[in-house]
Amino acid sequence: MTEGVKIMRGDPRRALLKLSGPMIIAMLLTSIYNLVDAIWVAGLGGEALAAIGFVTPLYMILVGLSNGLGAGAASSVSRYLGAGDPEGVNNSATHTVIITAAVSVIITVILELLLGDILLSLGAGEALEPAFQYGSVVFAGTIFTLFTGAAYGILRSEGDAKRPMYAMGISAVLNMVLDPLLIYTAGWGIAGAAWATVISQLVVSLVVLYWFLGGGTYTSIGMKHFRPDRGVALSILSVTVPASAEFFVMSLVTAVLNGILTAVGGTSAVAVYSAGWRIVMLAIVPVISVATALVSVSGVAYGSRNFRNLEVVHGYSIRLGLVIAAATALLTFILAPWISWVFSYSQASADLAPRITWFLRVICLFYLFLPPGIMSGSIFQGAGRGLTSLALSVIRQVLLVAVFAYLLGVILGFGEVGVWWGVVAGDIGGSLIAYLWARLFIGRLRRYGD
Repeated sequence: MTEGVKIMRGDPRRALLKLSGPMIIAMLLTSIYNLVDAIWVAGLGGEALAAIGFVTPLYMILVGLSNGLGAGAASSVSRYLGAGDPEGVNNSATHTVIITAAVSVIITVILELLLGDILLSLGAGEALEPAFQYGSVVFAGTIFTLFTGAAYGILRSEGDAKRPMYAMGISAVLNMVLDPLLIYTAGWGIAGAAWATVISQLVVSLVVLYWFLGGGTYTSIGMKHFRPDRGVALSILSVTVPASAEFFVMSLVTAVLNGILTAVGGTSAVAVYSAGWRIVMLAIVPVISVATALVSVSGVAYGSRNFRNLEVVHGYSIRLGLVIAAATALLTFILAPWISWVFSYSQASADLAPRITWFLRVICLFYLFLPPGIMSGSIFQGAGRGLTSLALSVIRQVLLVAVFAYLLGVILGFGEVGVWWGVVAGDIGGSLIAYLWARLFIGRLRRYGD
């Protein structure tokens, strides 16, 4: 038994802290890479940026699926770990890899065959050629994108957060180094950016495979551990599919909000929201990291039928998230004017600065109410209740955020500011519903069992 497994099966609060720290570092590195990557591509001109913009919605589908596979693997494997079933752990991990490979092949074939038509339907137009050059390379590496997400979930489930941190760090740094070399030095242009992404993911995939096959991890993967089991596959997919669908729901609601903002404030309102939301996504990385770690910790507690630990870690994760959220909200509120300048330093965008500042200060309330909702969703994912987590996301995003944004922004006539307050109000309501639902779920488990 590795040290990580001992921690996972011990005090859930310690396990959560042990997993969360490296996750925060890894996700921050990835966020920084995304910013640096955009800067390098921007040097190719507006058409290159537009081309990547048309490919991005398709690529984000892969990212959502990768995250979903990671959540499914973490939930399933950790439950077998909690139940003290090492063969179940290996069998579940091997099922995850086989499912990942099968899904990767299907998606790769579909995207490579239909990419041109899809890009045209998305309005690529004059940017079709560079978009196709970029997309055809990126989607050829689909299996690496999905495998790394699934592998990180398996590693987190056994209490190993350092290896995912190292892997994500290697990927981010290698990508940042390869970008200028392949884009400009090698003269590959926008295709160079795509190759940088694929090569970095390939290298990391090989490193992760070495860890699993070399015996350095508690979990082993391979056909010798594989026992075809419909129940195991369903335990993975019951979290993977809803978790991936949650990502699609968020993307859909973002499109709806953009439409509302355009109606009440024009394209400049969308620019304000888009710029401000980039900062929001960076600011909430620590809270999301804790929630990601919570899937594995709660899975172990559920698998061992230690529902007291499930209750303890739910409350502890929320308190930890609230401390982090309060600190980031305070920093965002104070630094809002300087942050807004980054997105409005040119004369053409100078008028956006006060609006971005106001947006950032309104959205600080969103930070404070995020932890109860997102941690409650992770509890359900860890327990294998992926559909419940998805239902909570639909309630929060569609029934509350979108409705409140339309009500305040359009019906009551508060314009773009009303849309911002609608987002805050919807998330407050959604978080409270998720928290109460999770408390009722845990209470029922403690009284009656599963």
